[in-house]
Amino acid sequence: MWKSLDSFAPSGLVDQGRGTHGLRPFDKLRAGCGLHSFAASRLNSGLERAATIRAVKRRTLLQALPAAAILPASLLAAAQDKSSSASSVYELRVYHAAAGKLADLHARFRDHTIQIFDRHGLKSVAYWTPLDEPDKSNTLVYILQHPSREAAAANWKAFQDDPEWKSVKEKSEANGKLVDKVDSTYMALTDFSPPLR
Repeated sequence: MWKSLDSFAPSGLVDQGRGTHGLRPFDKLRAGCGLHSFAASRLNSGLERAATIRAVKRRTLLQALPAAAILPASLLAAAQDKSSSASSVYELRVYHAAAGKLADLHARFRDHTIQIFDRHGLKSVAYWTPLDEPDKSNTLVYILQHPSREAAAANWKAFQDDPEWKSVKEKSEANGKLVDKVDSTYMALTDFSPPLR
């Protein structure tokens, strides 16, 4: 039968009622086996270093768990975004404004049209105006994103039938129409296109 280390410890190392419980692991062994104090201190520091490394690794692991849980979700979201972008249909629209009406057309888009687009699933990608004449003074270019051609047709119909749009269009064209011509081209992303943001 093994005896408790307390039974081997010199009387100076045993506290009243505590035994060797307050000692570090190799102090207990030194007390029982007579190890030299230098050797015991080296062993103690090695054990403490190993415990610290284990604690740091455990802490690092615990700190990394939330990121590990989020990472697969973010990768999934990115993959879904990429697949939805790949299956989406884009519509390039070029509006040729009536003479002197480009500022009014911009105001209608800024103040009303884009909000009504949003309500009917017509997702705006971006809007541009040319930098050079003759297009600079009468052209608005923009791109919409649609889930499919069928969705685009349905969303455009809902937009055209919207009572707010009808009212906004009528009021904005009280002094003449704003647009002479609209060019529309449906497009698909190529496989080498960078991701849209």
